Amino acid sequence: MKFRPCIDIHNGKVKQIVGGSLKDAGNQAQENFVSEQDGAFYASLYKEKGLTGGHIILLNSADSEYFEATRKQAFLALQAYPGGLQLGGGVNPENAAGYLDAGASHVIVTSYVFRDGHISWENLEKMVQAVGKGHLVLDLSCRKRDHGYYVVTDRWQKFTREQVTLELLERLGGYCDEFLIHAVDVEGKAKGVEVPLAKLLGEYQGHPVTYAGGVGSMEDIQILKQSSGGKVDVTVGSALDLFGGTIPFEKLVGEL
Repeated sequence: MKFRPCIDIHNGKVKQIVGGSLKDAGNQAQENFVSEQDGAFYASLYKEKGLTGGHIILLNSADSEYFEATRKQAFLALQAYPGGLQLGGGVNPENAAGYLDAGASHVIVTSYVFRDGHISWENLEKMVQAVGKGHLVLDLSCRKRDHGYYVVTDRWQKFTREQVTLELLERLGGYCDEFLIHAVDVEGKAKGVEVPLAKLLGEYQGHPVTYAGGVGSMEDIQILKQSSGGKVDVTVGSALDLFGGTIPFEKLVGEL
């Protein structure tokens, strides 16, 4: 298990939000923390600490009045740490190369690939052709429904009919380099991880998997590590002291 840092950007600001509260209408979200620093500040810090494989997430839709301000923050971060961060949020074959050229190591995709409730294999092929599987991360962020976890799209607002299973991970593994999975129901709440999801992800033997959501303490990280057999990496956002939380960034970096 290793720590994967994050830079979440909403309305042109680096923020930590409650994931399930995000709404495109009115560009709304329940905020845990709004930084006075820009994306480059956090990217430079992650570079200084030698942290790799972190992600930048654009939390505004492309038609939002804030989208360009949000993208500007992302580009500042990529310029500060070229090759060190992945980028997701509204990525498609038309804009993906631009993010890679700007310094992203990978692009992260959900909504373009999951269409009308299911995987669009045609769109997935287009993404692979645009960037190559070695630069593609598939985001299977999910919410619980009917005793399972189902992929959600459009900034976590829409359920698909695709359940996160070992079979799904194995089928999609031939098209990507990594998986990123936010447990959206607990994202930003810092009140504990989704243990059943962590156990499932720990059984997957393929590509690197990063789990995000619910970590509120160092004890939660140990629970995640035990539940997944140490096989998944972890993102910590709202609980970090960098973002107004109580987990010391320096301690976390030192232990993982």
